[in-house]
Amino acid sequence: MNTFNYRENGWWTDQGLWDRYLGHAARNSDQLAVADDTGAELTHAGLLAAANRVSGQLVEAGVKAGDLVLEIMPNCIEWQVVFAAILRLGAVPMTVPVTTDAKTLAYLCDLTEVAAIVTVNEFGNTKLEKVATDAVLKAKVSPAVMTINSVDTIEVVDAGAHTTRSIPLDGVAHVMTTSSTTGMPKAVTHSENTLEALNHGFAERFGLSSTTPLLMVSPLGHSVGAIHGARLAMYLGAPLILQQRWEPSDAIELAQRYNCEFTSLATPFLKDLIDAPALPEGSPAKLATIRNLLCGGAAVPPLLMDQAAEQFPNTFVTVLWGMTEGGVTTCTPTSTDDQQRNTAGCGLPGLELSIVDAALNHLPTGEVGELVMRGPGVFTGYLGQDDLYRDSLTADGFFRTGDLAFLDDDNYLHLTGRLKDLIIRGGVNISPVLIEDALAGHPDVRRVAVVGQPDDRLGERLCAVVIPQPGQSVSLEDLVNWASEHGLSRRYWPESIQIVDDMPVTAAGKIRKNQLRDDLFGS
Repeated sequence: MNTFNYRENGWWTDQGLWDRYLGHAARNSDQLAVADDTGAELTHAGLLAAANRVSGQLVEAGVKAGDLVLEIMPNCIEWQVVFAAILRLGAVPMTVPVTTDAKTLAYLCDLTEVAAIVTVNEFGNTKLEKVATDAVLKAKVSPAVMTINSVDTIEVVDAGAHTTRSIPLDGVAHVMTTSSTTGMPKAVTHSENTLEALNHGFAERFGLSSTTPLLMVSPLGHSVGAIHGARLAMYLGAPLILQQRWEPSDAIELAQRYNCEFTSLATPFLKDLIDAPALPEGSPAKLATIRNLLCGGAAVPPLLMDQAAEQFPNTFVTVLWGMTEGGVTTCTPTSTDDQQRNTAGCGLPGLELSIVDAALNHLPTGEVGELVMRGPGVFTGYLGQDDLYRDSLTADGFFRTGDLAFLDDDNYLHLTGRLKDLIIRGGVNISPVLIEDALAGHPDVRRVAVVGQPDDRLGERLCAVVIPQPGQSVSLEDLVNWASEHGLSRRYWPESIQIVDDMPVTAAGKIRKNQLRDDLFGS
């Protein structure tokens, strides 16, 4: 196989998402395209009509083909309308989480030269329109700001003022921001072809089609929501069912109402679904219609996988590993129980995974080092930061993920930590993942992170930061006894404990450990 000949191997077909979606919409115009938890719904015909109106407004605001349009909206049907309108024009969507603040938004506008920002008036207590206008005041560029609160209030603009254009297949087709745990986010670029490879890989692996309703509770402004929700639904021509605010009982009801068969969500959400009360007697089991549930963003402890298997016996639950930069791994329906429980799966078709040492030499099977990857679904660059992109690649074209891992004989991935999260205690490198996986099984622990606490003698000591289950208390002695009983050697026992009400997390649900350490112990 020619490693880089992705077209010959069928992973790149050179068909843009908009052109593909138009075909689906023409064949099934009356089929549901998108719905949200407010009860709002649009068919494919309705989505196209609304997208046409929004694209006219974008043209009126000065947006041209190839321009970058930043979308900062909650999970509502209007999000998908705006996204479709951007594609219709041949403009480039830049999708960001609704939690992005004005300072960060201004930074991204300048970094990527955004032409327009599309948002809603407010979401919860956040005045998103004000965030957008404040960002414009702080930025050097001057993007237009458009507010779209309802498809019913979108003004009609002369359709003759704009025409449909396609994005170049190997050019920048979508910009997403990293779930950065340090500093300002990077602007990750993908092409139509790299994103198609990811969508096609999911469709093939999990048997998805235009008749597969997709439940998306993760933010559409995050890469999981954008790629495996918004884009995947358009790629398949399938119904996209959106939840704006996370509430496990509402997610269960939405899945049942729309017969959703596929979802991808963050680890804390899976825990919440497991803990959610059973449906009333006579009702279907929780998530009875969900055939495939992918869980990632943060480590998924084996105990959580066991609980999921018990609670959702009709659902294939797998760990999902991936990055905004691409490179997805999951288990497959033919994976063994042990692989489902104890690995991060294997790569989508065409993805090459390898492990390297500090000198970037490739290591043999079973040895721990930095995970690197290359393949048809791997990103194309960091917009505005070409040097950073070049520095992220090895000489043979693999992207350095920053994750510590090893590969087994079946090429399944075993994650052991993050390079930046290593705790150096007395000169010994300790990865917190093994400890966190064990402590997460304690019945009184809702969420746990293990970080390095500064120590004059050893440099760092192991500190367990714990959110207890409601109404429960957790002591250091409890955790040490639990760690000992579950096979952790003394070097992995926590040496101090911090009880907190919450922890700083990214849009993907990943704990921001640098910020957590700074909050607890100072920078």
